[in-house]
Amino acid sequence: MQPAGLAVLLVAVWCHAGPAIADVQPEQRNFEPSTDPALFAFDRGAGDGGLYTFDNLSVAQDPRAYRPDVGALDFVYHNHDEMTRYLRATTARYPNLTALYSIGKSAQGRDLWVLVVSASPYEHMLGKPDVKYIGNIHGNEAVGRELLLHLIQYLVSSYGSDPYIKWLLDNTRIHILPSLNPDGYAASKEGTCDGGQGRYNSRGFDLNRNFPDYFKQNNKRSQPETEAVKDWISKIQFVLSGSLHGGALVVSYPYDNTPNAIFHSYLSQPSLTPDDDVFKHLSLIYANNHGKMSRGVACKTASPSFENGITNGAAWYPLTGGMQDFNYVWHGCMEVTLEVSCCKFPPAYELRKYWDDNQMSMIKFLAEAHRGVQGFIMDSTGNPVERAQLKIKGRDIGFTTTKYGEFWRILLPGVYKLEVYADGFVPKDVDFMIVEQHPTLLNVTLQPAKRNDGSQHYRPAAASTQYRPQQQLPPGSAQGSGSDEGILSTLSSGFNSLVNNIFG
Repeated sequence: MQPAGLAVLLVAVWCHAGPAIADVQPEQRNFEPSTDPALFAFDRGAGDGGLYTFDNLSVAQDPRAYRPDVGALDFVYHNHDEMTRYLRATTARYPNLTALYSIGKSAQGRDLWVLVVSASPYEHMLGKPDVKYIGNIHGNEAVGRELLLHLIQYLVSSYGSDPYIKWLLDNTRIHILPSLNPDGYAASKEGTCDGGQGRYNSRGFDLNRNFPDYFKQNNKRSQPETEAVKDWISKIQFVLSGSLHGGALVVSYPYDNTPNAIFHSYLSQPSLTPDDDVFKHLSLIYANNHGKMSRGVACKTASPSFENGITNGAAWYPLTGGMQDFNYVWHGCMEVTLEVSCCKFPPAYELRKYWDDNQMSMIKFLAEAHRGVQGFIMDSTGNPVERAQLKIKGRDIGFTTTKYGEFWRILLPGVYKLEVYADGFVPKDVDFMIVEQHPTLLNVTLQPAKRNDGSQHYRPAAASTQYRPQQQLPPGSAQGSGSDEGILSTLSSGFNSLVNNIFG
């Protein structure tokens, strides 16, 4: 530990972090809302920055009043055109709280819409986290798609009357992608609880098996929907994420895959991350606030039951190329999979009960982005250090700073050590403490490194640019060697497809 330049601050009330700064990246695709007047005819407004006057335990337990505006959104399913009209109308109706942008297009050319809901929808709020929900990655799992539309409606309609929602939107940028697989949704059928019709994109690919995988080389051809998500999360430093699925009632957390990928033994041993305590906590936040999930009741007689309504992904059934593992390992974003309905595409008249069951869970889960540690990495002149590499000692999955030097990490109460590396700076270790009642603010100043000849901006040999867990490959196997191909791989793939269609 090097105490010089360390500033550790434990506070019961967070202070307003400062003026909003536009996060436009003109040289590349900019995942920020469009200002095209042909799409949105209104004046943009900036919400006033709120103070952190709530702690993590302050959400009211009583059900919140919610009466959807039937003229704008009812408890029915919305096709892509109807969803697009609703999102545009909401942006026009709530210009100070919402902004709409597309991260790309599906294989059949449908926009992958994202709606930002925040008091600062058009601008990054300095020191305040970005979070996201993604729905409908499997096109025939439709409940999550509608839940996210109703979450949008609930947030914007409650901002002026609910102090907690006001605090959440004043201090968080919430990005909501209701449908990642609009082509698959278009091929699905209401009332179909099982099966695979509409699950895949229009080219026949399972999008939740299409991401790079740490434990096993994923040779599946990358799809436009997957590429759009990869590009999106490489541009925005998301802290927390939930992916909504259907076909079970459980929260599944990383890892989804296992080093023993040759033998996909279902109901196998867990594959635990270095942040297993945090992932279990996040999963329990959702399950315990859900109307039924924490009971751990199986959807069907032949289906597994889950203690407390949560499971490690690989312990349920291993899969290669999942989105939640990619978010965590590649970008340090804590993502879990939210299985919110036993029936994948239930009749529309059941949607209201799904909203009632999930409403509080969806809100309290997002608030967990304000748990743990956050702060800034600066140089000795007070300028931010962009893309500094950070790691919590003993937790070998890293994360990076934004271009403003910001960082966030969700952690449970305890004493930790932050390890910081950056090009041209002396590495630094900083001890800090997390308490339950409020987050820890931690600002770190880095000193420039020097060569023996006195010149600056030397990268120390110890500075690593990536942190990845140590792979534990099966004996006699080599990464990327293709040793799992052949009859075992064929049998495993066939069994995978069967289980995928059953469980989601």
